[in-house]
Amino acid sequence: MELAPAIESGSSRGRLGRPLGALAALGATWVATRALLVLLATGVLKAPGGDVTADVWMIYHAWYGVLQTGTFPFDDVTWQYPPGAALVILLPGLLPWSYLVSFWVICGIADAAAAALLVRTGLRRGRALTGAWMWVVGVPLLGPMIYNRFDVIVTAIALAGLLALIRRPAVGGLLLGLGGIVKIWPLLGLIGTPSGRRTRRSWTLAGATAVSIGFLLTAGMNGAFEFLAFQKDRGIEVESLGALPLHFARIAGGWDGRVTMNYGSPEMLGPWVSVISKVMMAGTVLGFAWLLLWRFTSKRRNAATMYDAALCALLIFVVTSRVISPQYLVWLVGVAAVCLTVRNSSQRPVAALILLACPLTLVEFPTMFTQVLASDPVAVTVLALRNLLLLAATVLSCVRLWRSTRGEAPLPPTVVLDREPAALPSAGYPVRPGIAYEQDLLDGIDHPGAPAGPRR
Repeated sequence: MELAPAIESGSSRGRLGRPLGALAALGATWVATRALLVLLATGVLKAPGGDVTADVWMIYHAWYGVLQTGTFPFDDVTWQYPPGAALVILLPGLLPWSYLVSFWVICGIADAAAAALLVRTGLRRGRALTGAWMWVVGVPLLGPMIYNRFDVIVTAIALAGLLALIRRPAVGGLLLGLGGIVKIWPLLGLIGTPSGRRTRRSWTLAGATAVSIGFLLTAGMNGAFEFLAFQKDRGIEVESLGALPLHFARIAGGWDGRVTMNYGSPEMLGPWVSVISKVMMAGTVLGFAWLLLWRFTSKRRNAATMYDAALCALLIFVVTSRVISPQYLVWLVGVAAVCLTVRNSSQRPVAALILLACPLTLVEFPTMFTQVLASDPVAVTVLALRNLLLLAATVLSCVRLWRSTRGEAPLPPTVVLDREPAALPSAGYPVRPGIAYEQDLLDGIDHPGAPAGPRR
């Protein structure tokens, strides 16, 4: 007996099983749920909470008219986005229908593309279709609002970038950079990339993409970064974690501030707001300082680590923000779905908490949003449950990410084979153990130390 090279036979495509029943169930569920979303969004079926299309036909369409003139809507305080968002707002104008219908079509295409990418990844060796199910089930739990915000488009771009990071780090970096210049948060997907060539490629392409698109838009249009001036005077948005103490104080009669539209969202203004804002900002700084500590001290990684770190960073970003708009949940659903494509992800219970938070989000917006604005006890209880679920998901995500990367890294796997050359399959070709280990890392095998032979 001796240590011999690992053997692989046939292409990875030939080894793929075809779970036709699961694929049929996924497809049928996607079609049924999205048909319901379209019926609700178009008003064929009445959704509780009223019309959620106003952001598209009133706000986005107005921005579209301004952007067509070669300037950003920098005198509109509701414009709170990096310059790349202009590309998304202008996109429906390329289609032949009305702005509203074209926007729905683009959101539907983005939704379908995200689901297809997750299915394609789930069919690979060592991967799972659980991520596709997370997306197919989680998105409709947020209601028709999801097709009336452009966040599903950004999430699809970020999801594609994350899925590309392992095999094509340059492509992954480019897509995350594109998402970042539209809405910042996709850049958080780079926090968990392993040191070395993969990080250099992905980070360089992400930075180059964001900077180049930002430069072109700044050079070609006026007011690309004026939105930054609006941020300093923001209050605490009524749905955020920081708003909960103010809601409870208001219910008890101990807060005499007011709730009003401020910089594009309903915010709480008055006593304690500045203190809570500083606490939230400190939470963001501490959270990302912890992430840097994790990155520089982690000792072991697997195929899920990059994705798990991205979800953890995004949860910290959302929970410590002064604003938690309901569409933020689709970011979390998308990144959690990417994590679940890998069977040994540490974030599976975290994804379950995010999924539980989705229907509560639908209840608080738009169903009970008027009551939330008035700090009604029942509505605030629903909001508190949603926010506490997100807080619990954040803490659990941090703990599980930290524990999953502690300890020494496992040794690369080797395969013990007979000395006889006849024992090697005629169709096989030799693979050095190091390459076999890298393939394990890429494909997300549950047990990296297992022999390579039975993996089919």
